[in-house]
Amino acid sequence: MNREKRHQVFSRLRDADPAPTTELIYGNAFELLVAVMLSAQATDKSVNKVTQGLFPIANTPSSILALGEEKLKTQIRTIGLFNSKARNILKTCEILLAEHGGAVPNDRKALEALPGVGRKTANVVLNTAFGEPTIAVDTHIFRVSNRTRIAEGRTPAEVEKQLMRHVPEPFLKDAHHWLILHGRYVCTARKPGCPQCPIADLCEYPHKTSA
Repeated sequence: MNREKRHQVFSRLRDADPAPTTELIYGNAFELLVAVMLSAQATDKSVNKVTQGLFPIANTPSSILALGEEKLKTQIRTIGLFNSKARNILKTCEILLAEHGGAVPNDRKALEALPGVGRKTANVVLNTAFGEPTIAVDTHIFRVSNRTRIAEGRTPAEVEKQLMRHVPEPFLKDAHHWLILHGRYVCTARKPGCPQCPIADLCEYPHKTSA
């Protein structure tokens, strides 16, 4: 896909949703960090159900630690991999208190040093909490980028590199959310909704659906 097409793609996505954001419910950077850590191999909807019960009673590193491992596990039990996620969240809280004054750092290296926080989670936090122009390549973004040929790659890292290189600068901050939402609701895995797609004429996918 050429530069002009990419600009048109993101112009249309912006026109359809001028202020996109995550579907995770959060009130501050720490709540977002915990929600994203919980969202690995889980839906945003399932995470929101859990955090609506968790955050009113514990939404700071110290209050999460005060809950303890067993009570935290009870709160997040419906989420996949809740045992390991609980341990990682507690270790992360300890590090945030010991090394960052209880605050979530606005720094990739520091974020990725937290247990259970990889590049994708760090990118989400940097983008959504701190407004950094980062792109976290999940399954939706990976699929949409390759299918449309906005940015092709064999791995999430390759797709991220190509997106950071090719997404026009005015759209870079919000590209993450536009692509996720497009993949979640329009360019779905089993049967893309090409007839309803606002960028169908720009997309270079050769097997578009007709109904």
